[in-house]
Amino acid sequence: MSRLRYSRKQAVGTLKSNCQHMAGLIQAKGRFSLQVKGNTDLFISLASSIAYQQLSGKAAATIYGRFEALFENNTPVASEAVNLSVKTLRSVGLSNNKALSIIDLAEHSCSGSLPNVRKMASLDDQAIIENLCRVRGIGPWTAQMHLIFSLGRPDVMPATDLGIQKGVQMTYSLPELPDPGQVLDLTLHLAPYRSVASWYFWRAADD
Repeated sequence: MSRLRYSRKQAVGTLKSNCQHMAGLIQAKGRFSLQVKGNTDLFISLASSIAYQQLSGKAAATIYGRFEALFENNTPVASEAVNLSVKTLRSVGLSNNKALSIIDLAEHSCSGSLPNVRKMASLDDQAIIENLCRVRGIGPWTAQMHLIFSLGRPDVMPATDLGIQKGVQMTYSLPELPDPGQVLDLTLHLAPYRSVASWYFWRAADD
């Protein structure tokens, strides 16, 4: 695991100072322990994100493990994935849409239409989201997960995520589940560490 590109202590301290509700949540949930995947291979990172969409962690891990087994040394490679058929990908448990998405991702990766790791590091969050959303099946949510868990970006708020919405509702004692716009409004003051706040909101939703 690679380290985050920001100070855990500073991020948590800033959130606690800026918001009494977050301070209470942090006190209840304890140490901030998010780990960045640090995968330098964009294809592997995004293929994993696609496989995990809308599935429980255990089920997704099983399917992704079968997908990895299609490759030598269990290491997915875009140049090989581009030649896989939808039928083969579906045989490991991927849905038809996810199979098509992974093939499209492989094609983008092989053509060079996606920025490489070094180029991506120089882009701001919105530019990265726009680049990744060119790939079939990758929307803003998947791109935001990549920003938080693969790139270690500090200020991402996945407002469409149900877990985030539940966490915000619980943290701020809201009578109803907030919509994405409300989530963004309610958490604006948590910048520039909204990725950290998101991690705590997910922990709150786990209760």
